[in-house]
Amino acid sequence: MKITVGGEKREVEEGLTVSALIAAEQVETPEYVTVSVNEEFIENGAFDTHILKEGDEVEFLYFMGGGC
Repeated sequence: MKITVGGEKREVEEGLTVSALIAAEQVETPEYVTVSVNEEFIENGAFDTHILKEGDEVEFLYFMGGGC
């Protein structure tokens, strides 16, 4: 099936979970990543159970603090 990850089309296996995609994409510091699917945030606790579907658009987001 085809999904879009970070603006790039990908061919992935059916039944792929968000957790499996994070591993496949070798996301750095996965414990700090926020994931949106079709512009809706997925709770970290649901990464193992949220199954991606044909045409889904996935974004990995990192919130960073900083300043002086």
